[in-house]
Amino acid sequence: MTLPLDEAEGTAPGGVRGVKSAARTVELLELLASRQNRPARLRELSDALGAPRSSIYALIRTLVERGWVRTDASGTLYSIGIRALLAGTTYLDTDPYLRIVQPHINDLSVLLDETIHFGRLDRGDIVYLATKESSQYLRPFSRVGRRLPAFSTAMGKSLLAERLGTGLEVPIPEQFTPLTPKTLVDRESLERDLELTRKRGYAIDDEENYVGVMCFGFALRYTSPPTDAISCSVPIANLTEERAKEITEAMERTRLAIERMAPMDLGEF
Repeated sequence: MTLPLDEAEGTAPGGVRGVKSAARTVELLELLASRQNRPARLRELSDALGAPRSSIYALIRTLVERGWVRTDASGTLYSIGIRALLAGTTYLDTDPYLRIVQPHINDLSVLLDETIHFGRLDRGDIVYLATKESSQYLRPFSRVGRRLPAFSTAMGKSLLAERLGTGLEVPIPEQFTPLTPKTLVDRESLERDLELTRKRGYAIDDEENYVGVMCFGFALRYTSPPTDAISCSVPIANLTEERAKEITEAMERTRLAIERMAPMDLGEF
């Protein structure tokens, strides 16, 4: 079937032309998901996507009817819908690495009584796939499904460091938006930190993502290049040199145990 001109945009790998309406649908869902618990008005969505309000309205009404977007009683505020949850849980349920990693991070959290994360690199972001909270300071929300810039997180930096000097693309943004006063905000500083990460064997997020919290991140090298990592978040107030050594040694043991159990390079599983 030949697509109308306004439905085709660009050429994807393999010579298949991209579909503009499909791309806009994905962009809209990703935008709503990124807002987390902040519903958006039609004008905000239109402005953010650079598309006419009439086009966005027609698209969003279809997504509301299908359950991918929800709206309030007034029909003027929009947020992500329950169908997105079903798609997300299916992804988690069928991921072969998560099934292997989850028991290890549970055990590690019990051993250290600190919060342990498992995440995956998605372009320039880290997406949280699992978290085991410390019993000392429980968060009122789940991190699973959240994404943060790779350059400001220990998991992200551990994975970016694995790509340095390999000829592979290192997804570092042109412009850095700081999350805290200690976030690295230029490429030169970040590359120095990534070089240090490579030599040390793990990454450190020193209050770069969340004030008052240091995080230690370890790339999981069961794929080449690595796309997954684990990390341990620790309040600065509780951290001593001896405690940092205890945490990093336990994290290294866990990394090795996961890598021994994980299938290597599953590719498009």
